[in-house]
Parts: sequence; C-alpha cells; structure tokens
Amino acid sequence: MASMSIAPKCFPFIIINMMLVSLISSTLSQSPTYMAFVVNATALPPEDSFDYIIVGGGTAGCPLAATLSVNHRVLLLERGGVPHINPSIMRQEGFIPTLRQVDSFHSAAQAFTSEEGVPNARGRILGGSSAINAGFYSRADDEFYDRSGINWDPVLLERSYQWIEKAIVFEPQLQSWQTSLRDGLLEIGVQPYNGFTLKHSLGTKIGGSTFNSSGHRHSAADLLNLARETNIKIAVYASVERIIFGASDSPESKQSAIGVVIRDSAGHFHHALLREKGEVILSAGAIGSPHLLLLSGIGPRSYLSSWGIPVVNNSPFVGEFLYDNPRNGVSFVSPKLLEHSLIQVVGITDSGAYLEASSNVLPYPSPVHSIFMRSSSSPLYFSVASIMEKTIGPLSAGSLRLASTEIRVNPNVRFNYFNNPVDLQRCVNGTRNVGALLRSQAMSSYRFLGWSGAEFRFVGLPLPTNETSDEEMSAFCRQTVSTIWHYHGGCVVGRVVDPNLKVIGVDSLRVIDGSVFSISPGTNPQATVLMLGRHMGLKILIERMQKTSS
Repeated sequence: MASMSIAPKCFPFIIINMMLVSLISSTLSQSPTYMAFVVNATALPPEDSFDYIIVGGGTAGCPLAATLSVNHRVLLLERGGVPHINPSIMRQEGFIPTLRQVDSFHSAAQAFTSEEGVPNARGRILGGSSAINAGFYSRADDEFYDRSGINWDPVLLERSYQWIEKAIVFEPQLQSWQTSLRDGLLEIGVQPYNGFTLKHSLGTKIGGSTFNSSGHRHSAADLLNLARETNIKIAVYASVERIIFGASDSPESKQSAIGVVIRDSAGHFHHALLREKGEVILSAGAIGSPHLLLLSGIGPRSYLSSWGIPVVNNSPFVGEFLYDNPRNGVSFVSPKLLEHSLIQVVGITDSGAYLEASSNVLPYPSPVHSIFMRSSSSPLYFSVASIMEKTIGPLSAGSLRLASTEIRVNPNVRFNYFNNPVDLQRCVNGTRNVGALLRSQAMSSYRFLGWSGAEFRFVGLPLPTNETSDEEMSAFCRQTVSTIWHYHGGCVVGRVVDPNLKVIGVDSLRVIDGSVFSISPGTNPQATVLMLGRHMGLKILIERMQKTSS
C-alpha cells in the first residue's frame, strides 16, 4: 500500500459539544424510577429473606427481577454500580472509552483475556453487558429456538419480545456510513432488502437499537422501572461469594439452594435466605454463572476437590461447552469525516457469516504546528470506519477454569477459536464478503486518491492480496481473530441445566442467562437474552400460581 498523507479536517464541534454537554447534564440529573429501590450492599441487614434471589443485574437478570416482583419479594444482586451517572455509558460515543477505561474491581467493563490472547470484556454494572454494548437489537433465528433445548412457550416468547421492544428499542436513522454499508451489501448480492425489521431474515436489514435518536442509551436496567416497587430490592456493589445449600426434601436431590453469601464493598458479609418455595437464580452471564457454580461446589468432583472446594453436586460439564463467535475484518481511515455509528445495518448471508460495520470519530493525535499559523484550541478530528464479519455458531468449544477461589478474580477462559474447520471456512467466506464490499461502488468514496490510484488507508492488517487462496484467507482469520463479545455457554441445557433451566441434581436453583446457550442466537444475542429473562419470569409466575391452585 503506497504511503500517503492524510489531511485532517476541522469540524465545528464547539456548538455541538455545548449541546451535548447540556443534554448529558440534563440526563444525568434525572434519576430513573428504579433508584427508589436501589441500595448499596453496605446497607443490607446481616440477614434477610426473599422469595427469589437473583444473582446478576444484567441483560437477563433485570427483566427477570422486574417480572417476578409482580407477585413475589425479589432481591436483585449486582456487583457493579448504576449506569445513569456515567456519561460514557449513557452515550453511544462512549462505547469504546467504556471498554478501554477498565480497572480490576470497579469499572463498568471488567476486562479479561482468553488463553489465546484475545482481549474481551464483561459487564459489571446494573444492566450488565446491555449497558456497555453496541446497542444492536435483533431477534433470534428460528433455528435457535429449536436447537436451544429450552422449553419455550411460543405465546409468552412473542409477548416477552414485545414487552422489551415497547420499553427500550428504537428504529435507528441511518447516516452516511451505515447507508453506504446497506448499499454495498445489496450491491454484492446480500439480498433481499428487508428494510427495518427486528426479525432475523436472510438478506440485508436495518435492525433495532437501544440508543434513541439522541444517542442516549437504554438498557436492561430501564426495565426495572416496570417492577413493583414494594416487592423488590436491588443491592449494588454486592459480590456474591457463594450459594448456600441445605438438605433437600426432594427424593431426586440431596441438596437444595437456601440462600447466598454477599460481600459488600466494605468487606462485610450478609446472608440472603430463601422463603418457602423460593429459588436462587443465577443471571451472572456466561463467565459469572459457571464461575459461581464451581466456587459453590457444583462441578466436576475431582476438579473441585483439587481446589479444596466441598462438593455439593458432581456436575462434570460446568464450565464446559463455552463458545465465543470470532470477529474478523478491516478498518481504514475515511477521507471524509463520518459520524459516530455503532451497529445498525446487518447483512445475513447464506454462507455462515453476518456482516456489520461501525464508524468512530477520533481527535487527531498530533496536529501540525507552524510558525505561520495561529494555534487553535479547536481540536482536529478524523474518522475510522470498520467492516467486520461474525462467524455464526460457532462449533468450536472451549472451557472455563478457576484461577483463584476469590470470586472477584477472573477465571481462566479458553474459547479454542477455529478449532473446528467449519468455523474457519465460514470466516473465510465472511472475509471474502468483506473484500467484495471494499470493491463495491458504494465504498468508492472512502478511498484516498494517490499516485497509484484510489486506495484505502488501512489501520491494521488489510485483507490478503490473493483473496481466492483458502490458505491465505485462513491465515488472515487466525491472525486477526477478535471477539464480538457474544460469548455464551458454560451451563448449557441438557448438561448443567434442564429444559426449564433448573440446575440438574440440586433443588431451588436455576440459571437464566446466555450461559445456557450452545449456539449464539441470530446476529446479536442481546434481544434474545432480554426476552429470556422476561419469558422465564412469566413461566415461573404461572408455574407457582398453578401449584397454589392445585
């Protein structure tokens, strides 16, 4: 690629920034309704009892808690803080800064790196990963429901989606970069054009967004505004150390969950216990839920014993069948200033890959100074555009292992990217589609004019010159693999939980989150995980009412 200089453009951001600051200040000054029942864990009594104790105030945990609170006393435990006071979290421009501004114990994003060396992140804030993600909302593909193993109620499933969508989902308004992606996808044959739809359909579509037209984020936490205030308590900065078990009355199980041990930010311990017919429900995510099960004594017997953890139930597949969808693609500097845009358009291909794109506005790192020019306090900006493919599935499975008996220490995670050759071929197919997009007329205006013609100014590794070579494209996939933050599994249905998401071998314990999935739902899992929380909450309510009336 020939070297060429980039002339950064000044942009009149002063008025826009003033409006943005005003908007953020107004937003931050308005506390959500749910703050009326949020407490710091330090304010919890030494012991209290509830009908349902939900561990993890994230994408599934929030709608689940709001739903169960209609008829029962609920405790929702979140290890992080609240999102609405953090401007980076609440604005789409803060997506990348939030993922980069991390620390060991307090940041909204908890960073971890897989054993393959791929950086990743977990949500550590009320709303979970829905409070730090790119906001794209698209329902699962039909095949997912059949393959998930979950006992779905089709009527409740549809009603649950609609409940979520009415509260926090918006139709995005495409600007230049997302429009170019849409046009390019159609040009290269990712047909038909399905327009704006929340459903999973082959072709090119505009999906929903949890960012509104002003760029303000909505997340699972907002669904707590629909909870019954007198029946719910939300404790933040509440680290659940382990699940408490007691003898079970059931002939099928020897042990039953009876509560949890909570450590607050001051290091003090609290006990939350179950009332009669209550349940502990883990909604801590694909890393947090299997991690807590292992530390609580549910896992492979010999492995737990090697860590000195008393075995409650020998469950050999806890932490197994852990998956992460590979993301590969290219980024390049745009010759024109683009808007901030996260995922809004997706190409759903028939070759095992989904195509998406984003754009980011960055301050120019080293503006040119000259004695002949008056220095300006106005920053210079440039834009980076990215096109990426997500490999569907995947089929390659990894695992989670303890790194410590301390719950706040990330476990060791290995995803085994591309171990299955089918995944690698799907990545090759997807990256070839990325190459076709780059050659499309829709992308021609993003090239720089140089002596050797119009060229992209890539940031990072470009696609191989010979895109017809399976060997070179496979090497590119392996060399550039990164995450799209859609990891799942570790407590999969049929191995760790049953079709009603009850933990096999113990009573009064369920897992309701993405850790029960053995395949990623559709293009992006957020919609399905949100729906799962609501759907399972409704099923539990109906189940209890039926038992009471019988």
